[in-house]
Amino acid sequence: MESTRTYPSPTGFPLGTNRAFKICAGIVIPILRLITKRDWSGQANIPQSGPAIVASNHMSYFDVLFLAEYLFVNGRAPRFIGKSSVFKTPILGRIVTAAEQIPVDRESGTASKALDHAIAAIEAGHLIGIYPEGTLTRDTNLWPMVAKTGIARLAIITMNPVIPIAAWGPQKVLPQYSKKPHLWPRTRITMRAGEPIDMSAWYGKEDDQGALAEATAHIMKTLTIMLEDIRGERAPIEVFDPHTSELPRTGNYKKALKRRRS
Repeated sequence: MESTRTYPSPTGFPLGTNRAFKICAGIVIPILRLITKRDWSGQANIPQSGPAIVASNHMSYFDVLFLAEYLFVNGRAPRFIGKSSVFKTPILGRIVTAAEQIPVDRESGTASKALDHAIAAIEAGHLIGIYPEGTLTRDTNLWPMVAKTGIARLAIITMNPVIPIAAWGPQKVLPQYSKKPHLWPRTRITMRAGEPIDMSAWYGKEDDQGALAEATAHIMKTLTIMLEDIRGERAPIEVFDPHTSELPRTGNYKKALKRRRS
């Protein structure tokens, strides 16, 4: 991965937008609105200026499109941390690079480099979007699973709160690892931003693995409670932990399950 880039301070409206963002938004948002309905709330919790960190649950490859729309329409053009393979694709890779998104080599020795990029973007005043789980949830009922600690480390180092955004509906438009989107009837997409989570209890503990795990669990618990309210259901008491599961940590885990059953 390249050395940490320098991020210019965000400008324009939505704050942080650039030519790549405007072109993509002009194409993608009308399509999303054509095939889905909105149930949005909590927009007042999205700051209109200054550095910010948002975290969301991850169920579908379409999650990022709806979260980006939610943030963009509400005044911020986010910088997401995404898997590096996307950046290597011929066309999409050029787009996300031009939009100043942040690549991460998941499950590698250089994965921490993404944190340096995120810190630089935060220090410049950008809003960073993170899926703390690092991949689509492995929970069979799509509840948030035990997440990686990168988001806690970022929040602690930069001394920023974390804004939780619970999502439900994108997985109905594009089911996990499916290539066939569901276009009709229109799916209701629920996006709800909660009050910023105060991370000050863990400030100065960015190298304490126990503290990082505790802080991350606090973020994910908040997201889970919000999702329970949206779904009208209770999440299981035992949170799925990919670290102790035999399922692959990344990629299509459903293929692994099929192989075991065959």
